[in-house]
Amino acid sequence: MNRRRFLQSVAASSAALHSLASLGEEPGKPPISRSMLEGARTASETPVDGHTLLETFTHDGETWRVYEDLRTRDGGITFISSAGSARVMPKSAEAVFADEGPQYLGLELSQIGMAAADLLADKLLAGGEPDEDEVRRAAPPMDSAERAGRGYRPRWNTIVGTRECSDTMPVYPAGNTRTYHPGQYFRELIAVPSGKRYEGLVGGWMPAVRKVLPGDNGSYYEVIVFGDVLAHDRFIVQTWHRTAHILDGKILKVVYGYSYPACTRRRQDPDAAEFYQGLLAFAEYWDRLMHEMIPITLPDSTWSNMARYAFVKEQVVRPGGVYPKYGAVDRDYYGPEYDGFQDIFTMSLYANLECGRFSEAHDVFDNYFTSFVDAKGMINMRGPETAQFGLTLSLIARYYNYTSDRSLLLKHRGKIEATVALLTELHDEALQLPATDPGYGLIHGWSESDSCLTLDPSVWWKPYFSNSAFTVRGWRDIAKTWRALNLSGGETAAAEWARRSEQLRDTLVKSIDANTMRDKQPPYIGPLPGAKLTFRESLEQEHPSEQGWVHRCYAELLQPGVLTDEQTNTVIDCMRAYGATTLGVVANVERPHPAGRDILGFISYGYAHALLRMDRIEEYLLFLYAHRYHDHSRGSWTAGEVSGITGDGALFCIPAQLTIPLLVRWMLVFEDPDAERLYFGRALPQKWVAAGKPIAIEKAPTRWGRVDYRLEPRGDKELVATIALPEKGPLPQELQATFRRPAGRSLAGLSVNGKTVAPAGREQDTAVFATAGARRFTVVATMS
Repeated sequence: MNRRRFLQSVAASSAALHSLASLGEEPGKPPISRSMLEGARTASETPVDGHTLLETFTHDGETWRVYEDLRTRDGGITFISSAGSARVMPKSAEAVFADEGPQYLGLELSQIGMAAADLLADKLLAGGEPDEDEVRRAAPPMDSAERAGRGYRPRWNTIVGTRECSDTMPVYPAGNTRTYHPGQYFRELIAVPSGKRYEGLVGGWMPAVRKVLPGDNGSYYEVIVFGDVLAHDRFIVQTWHRTAHILDGKILKVVYGYSYPACTRRRQDPDAAEFYQGLLAFAEYWDRLMHEMIPITLPDSTWSNMARYAFVKEQVVRPGGVYPKYGAVDRDYYGPEYDGFQDIFTMSLYANLECGRFSEAHDVFDNYFTSFVDAKGMINMRGPETAQFGLTLSLIARYYNYTSDRSLLLKHRGKIEATVALLTELHDEALQLPATDPGYGLIHGWSESDSCLTLDPSVWWKPYFSNSAFTVRGWRDIAKTWRALNLSGGETAAAEWARRSEQLRDTLVKSIDANTMRDKQPPYIGPLPGAKLTFRESLEQEHPSEQGWVHRCYAELLQPGVLTDEQTNTVIDCMRAYGATTLGVVANVERPHPAGRDILGFISYGYAHALLRMDRIEEYLLFLYAHRYHDHSRGSWTAGEVSGITGDGALFCIPAQLTIPLLVRWMLVFEDPDAERLYFGRALPQKWVAAGKPIAIEKAPTRWGRVDYRLEPRGDKELVATIALPEKGPLPQELQATFRRPAGRSLAGLSVNGKTVAPAGREQDTAVFATAGARRFTVVATMS
């Protein structure tokens, strides 16, 4: 029978899998062998006792046997080769429906929505470190709201695709795509309530969608969908499908599909061998693409899987893996008018750098500055966000610090310097204002891109503190980089940028002090100088309000780390008390209403960055948990730009998706933005430490080079942290290793390389020590 492109390519020889051989490889580095891939195993270390043999096929001279552990609903699929290699593809599943019992921790939704304080966060933090499961149950899952009625059409809740394809394929709650419906083969699925389903992935972090729906008499239906990685269509994602009815460890019925329903002898459904060849190729393809991702080991692997999956989703969304897209499927936000959005660029560059994906960071940087930044430093996008220019400069400096890639900065030198000049022009304009003007010396400009679409955009062309904060950070960091590049004229330019940075910071700090409302408790700091109303008062009384999009202003004010510690803590307290957070995450601030309040999925990571710097670890963990469980769909992990707390859906955007990788990386290894200091294990949950399993990160990039960190128990009274700094080059002056000791345990002593040190930190659980030329450290915490 006439198969599709994938089947044509595998029919003759090994050409199909060999086409994967160069994926993920870097020029000048050794090729990636199959044994080096994250999912590779040997047959001897992969037991399949009790598993069901599904199929056998031959490829490239090897015979592959496919097994599935049907003894449990979430049993994985295992491939065993006659050559001795193996691959295990675990399955996951999370309930997409709310737990039974009272919602919202017993609070009334109207009370939560109307209160200025973040009541849910207050309750979750009342006992200290928040409980992950309690945070999960604090509000209904995204997309769990019951919907029905004539004409109702379910919205897609996840996507599949490949790096090469320029579009994606949406997948709907029951496992349908736009071109394939499992219900045609299992008519009983039409009556199954998709609201009671479980969602997950096949392969741990790979984009193979899994839907589990309830059947009769304890049975269940499982739908698996993934993109054909060997298809070559420019826009059409070809898809593989498996739909099975399973009871008591046995498959009662199974149907395999490919993209479209069968019709005539020329388009027939594939057989099992063809499906599993496609699945094996899919697994190796994604392993190779994610090979550069830094290894992270956590007691709960779903967190490291979620971090890795975020980059997978970015590859699926970006045409060719590089061209920027804000969302997927729908015009909002897949339309080209969003492609130059600064947040797509900055979030991608930041997350890929922090997680060691330097090749992708290079391509994203090069693409954006080639196609979306002109010679004047202006972006090819409506409404530039002023603070993002400063973040861009800071991230360019970070790119150089991590990669030492001088050539890319030189290629775009003119545009980088034009970006700096754009900000210096705004600074000069601010310095020409009367000294009595509240915005004197502060950077004026739009904070939010949408400002330019309003009837009078000048309402929002204001001296928001965040504009100046990120400009300070951008000038400070790019000045150091320009000095390091040793360019002709670079030292003079760098000196001027550094001078301006300190001048602007001094103005910013003084202005914030002068505009802090200390008559309120807690003291209130607004988003811009001269404001007489709080942001909630302004939204209620002023139409339009210059304090619209205050959530962005606050997140971008905190992230650069240029305020005093006192000011930073005051801003955080102000946000929690006056309506700018929801469940501990930055809120999408609007006029208060009794129908709930929203979470800001993207941008908000700047708030988390400040929580970690200020050692507010309980709040950081609440942010982490709430973002996962209430800004991502359960199991399929689709992140929302803005999500509510009532079970409604959200518009997907990729910057929100890339938040979890940053949070997970930072909780393990975090560098001070200015001081010569590295933090290790600063925000580990106490339950993870108590689990007694290794916690580790390898080759985490820093401006001093790549570092390793591992924490594990030794006996029942010691926790041992091992830290490896780069073998060559400069070192940070100070390291801090934190031991988030389990509840009920106290710290009896700390030692570093055998020498006793006094505990430090807010909880007296941190070893603070100088590197003093050493590059390997064993830090031991003795518990009692």
